[in-house]
Amino acid sequence: MEIRTATVKDFNQIWPIFHEIVKAGDTYAFSPETSQLEAQEIWLELPQKTFVVAENDKVLASYYIKTNQAGPGKHVCNCGYMVSSKVRGQGLATMMCEHSQIIAREMGYKGMQFNFVASSNIIAIKLWQKLGFETVGNLPKAFNHPQAGLIDALVMYKWL
Repeated sequence: MEIRTATVKDFNQIWPIFHEIVKAGDTYAFSPETSQLEAQEIWLELPQKTFVVAENDKVLASYYIKTNQAGPGKHVCNCGYMVSSKVRGQGLATMMCEHSQIIAREMGYKGMQFNFVASSNIIAIKLWQKLGFETVGNLPKAFNHPQAGLIDALVMYKWL
């Protein structure tokens, strides 16, 4: 298994992962109706860098890294991580988050912020906490979960 820079060609394998996760509507604040073209822009074109976790040229997971805010906030980055449901629970999110912190430091970032973590996403919250992230904000009823309704969204942060 390797983590490598994503290419446009990889998006054909990233898309099913992205589509499955976003369509569920329970973790990301992207519209469940996001098209493949919109997803490619979100995941590959807008971020500074995008990576994939691949095994024998099969993409299993992906993440992006981008500046969270411009100007005086440009020393803090934001990342998004997605793992195929077929390989969840195998440590890929941990691997990507650890890798992203190394890349973030190499890119000159001093902090990493997750802007909108659904409070129902307990597995991710526990993982981010284990990896040193703290909840620094709570946005009451900011996430409209498809089953639970209006739930809180967390802002999580780590000084790198």
